[in-house]
Amino acid sequence: MDRFLQMQTFNAVVDAGSFVKAAEALGLPKSAMSRYVSDLETRLGVRLLHRTTRRLSLTGEGEVFYARCKELLAGVEEAEAEITSRNGAASGLLRVNAPVTFGIRHLAPLWGVFRARYPDVTLDVTLADRVVDLVEEGYDLAIRIAMLPSSTLVSKRLASTRMVLCASPQYLLAHGVPANPAELAGHAVVSYSYWSTKDEWYFEGPEGQVSVKTKPCMHTNSGDTCRAGALAHQGIILQPTFLIGDDLAAGTLVELMPRFRSIELGIYALYPTRKHVAPKVRALVDFLAEHFERVRSVW
Repeated sequence: MDRFLQMQTFNAVVDAGSFVKAAEALGLPKSAMSRYVSDLETRLGVRLLHRTTRRLSLTGEGEVFYARCKELLAGVEEAEAEITSRNGAASGLLRVNAPVTFGIRHLAPLWGVFRARYPDVTLDVTLADRVVDLVEEGYDLAIRIAMLPSSTLVSKRLASTRMVLCASPQYLLAHGVPANPAELAGHAVVSYSYWSTKDEWYFEGPEGQVSVKTKPCMHTNSGDTCRAGALAHQGIILQPTFLIGDDLAAGTLVELMPRFRSIELGIYALYPTRKHVAPKVRALVDFLAEHFERVRSVW
């Protein structure tokens, strides 16, 4: 006897509340449904269902087995849906959301390559630094840069980026080089408004975590504006390597206090569900993963 069919039958009976309704749902004779469940109970050596003329109910063992069967059957459905989506042609409108700076610097050059590979996909790309609701706002996929992805969404980690404390050599020549986080309180900083900790910056040092309350000379919701302020010698910034990596390599910005490291952020592709992932979404996730696998070492 097919174990999968036995589990499928058992779960259908529990979900429907009767053998008759379950038989109609699966398109099988009621007698076959009863036999499958009885054979399952015989094989397991336990009673799974209490049967009366009026109703069915689960035994204690039945409740445990039902929960496990439901989980396993859902896994089979997900696996089939994923394979089906991979074999399907990527086409249709694909709505994507991404952070502004990352979208301009690192995603914009990729869209032409993606479209050349998947010409039947029409892209609708929105850049915004706020956290959008994918389901409510109708996005198929979002790029998020965060410590952890949302637990309510499916995520694929593409790369990581490190937050770096830095300033221009000219600023440091005029105002001195801070030796530890506490000294940042006496320096001008250009602060990013969307930091969850606002003006309090945290670092992991040789003796553990330390923090300092900074006194910004400027707030902005744009990482590019923070970078421009630092390059104009206005103050110290804390920004990701995907934004200021080239400046560090060129020496126009200098990393400060390397013994005190700030956080590392993951760069994720997020989409609402694993079930029935559209081929266009799967195509973009795989395309981005392939690209960032090659460049992640740069950051």
